[in-house]
Amino acid sequence: MKKLFLLLILPAFIMSCNSTSRTVQRTSADTVTDLSGRWNDTDSRLVAEEMVSDSLSFPWVNDFATQEGRKPVVIVGSISNRSSEHIDTRVFTKDIERELIKSGTVKFVASSDERLQLRDEKTDQQSQSSLDTMKRIGQETGADFMLIGNISSITDAIDNRKVVFYQVDMELINIETNEKVWIGSKEIKKEIEQRKSKF
Repeated sequence: MKKLFLLLILPAFIMSCNSTSRTVQRTSADTVTDLSGRWNDTDSRLVAEEMVSDSLSFPWVNDFATQEGRKPVVIVGSISNRSSEHIDTRVFTKDIERELIKSGTVKFVASSDERLQLRDEKTDQQSQSSLDTMKRIGQETGADFMLIGNISSITDAIDNRKVVFYQVDMELINIETNEKVWIGSKEIKKEIEQRKSKF
């Protein structure tokens, strides 16, 4: 009888040990979350805010406005991922673009990929749109400055502990003269400890 009881109860016990329950809770998009310790949306947003704020505090903005009598036009170039993990740099690029536009200090133009789509649309309009709504070719606003950069990381681990160090380096370059008018760097260090569960 005891053997029969054990045969019946043992599989149920094993299944209960292996079963997991999952709950999903919606949170505000600007809530700080850090589950895995990897680069995430919070890092992207906070770094973009800090980098843009720092870049706009440098003299190049006022110098340009004084010399040219207008706001500088900025474009974000390539931001490369040199870290040890997969990072979608497009999310970071969009965070930077949003912060630049929100500042109201500079004007901002479309990226090279976006411009290709726009040029295709303008080309199509030349034969398909009415004269009063057709957008002319050759009227694009040229950028004065390009923002480029990279994200790199160093991982140090032992046993159940890991430290990940991220460094984001960015530069703003005058497109006509190749002069670097701003260089910024932001560092993030995360310590992750994986506790072993006791059974």
